[in-house]
Amino acid sequence: MNKKPIVILLIIMIVFSCGSKQPVPVSSTIDNPEIPAIEELSVPTRAEQVMRALSVAYKDLIEEVEFRNDDWAILLRGTWYYYASGRILPEERLENAENFRALSFYNYPAELPPWVEHTNDDTARFRSWTSNRRQTQIQRSNFFLDDLWQASNRRETESRLVRMPFLGRTARVHYLIQDKLALVETRIKAIAEMEPEVQAWINSIGTMETYGWRNIADTQSRSYHSYGLAIDLLPRVMGRRQTYWLWTSQYREDWWNVSYAERYHPPDLVINAFETYGFVWGGKWPLFDTMHFEYRPEILALNGLLK
Repeated sequence: MNKKPIVILLIIMIVFSCGSKQPVPVSSTIDNPEIPAIEELSVPTRAEQVMRALSVAYKDLIEEVEFRNDDWAILLRGTWYYYASGRILPEERLENAENFRALSFYNYPAELPPWVEHTNDDTARFRSWTSNRRQTQIQRSNFFLDDLWQASNRRETESRLVRMPFLGRTARVHYLIQDKLALVETRIKAIAEMEPEVQAWINSIGTMETYGWRNIADTQSRSYHSYGLAIDLLPRVMGRRQTYWLWTSQYREDWWNVSYAERYHPPDLVINAFETYGFVWGGKWPLFDTMHFEYRPEILALNGLLK
């Protein structure tokens, strides 16, 4: 059989095919105006970061988040709350924003930072915190928190509370975090079966405080304990270790120089169990409170730590 016609035909087809194909254009920011240039990509403002963190942390409650009226806002139960420099205020309160202190949205590290000696500037700042704490302060804006937890006064708050077992004791907490705290307990108990240090910590717990209607010490702002969102866990024996900066400041002026080794710390695995389900630990705060955990999933979301 003569194969020449077949070979010639194949060559013609290949040439025709290659000649008919046009090069596929590579998209770029120059010829595709819908894709912004790298230098045009903007970093979200702190306002946007906070409001989006709140919408992620409370996704079942917050309906929308958007930029409106020259500020970032979230929609909760039919009310728009504006960032307002961290105050998170409803629209009707914006004109009096200066009468309220901002909520605390802070940097929260994944791990406890290494201990370092404090500079003179640090010392001056800590000393200022101590001396100014008892001076008259304006009240923190509670409008958003009161609406979020439907806990605007003591009677309403206590109607939202439930009693539940926690590590052999009874906790009184807001019903919306009951399942989260139960998951924390389950995780801690499971870890304790493999880690003697964690079981020893459970056995060492002397007191547990949860709900209590009160302000943060020496301030006019509601404590997270007064929402049923915080829990304090203290061992029966402290062994001369420190747990709360304000208590320490009563007899040690340089309370900020109390090293980690001198402080009471729960095991890292316990801290991680709380953080896994939306709680932050006060031991990572500059104003340290190592016995304290509170439900602040927005802080974890803001720092990329919400699991």
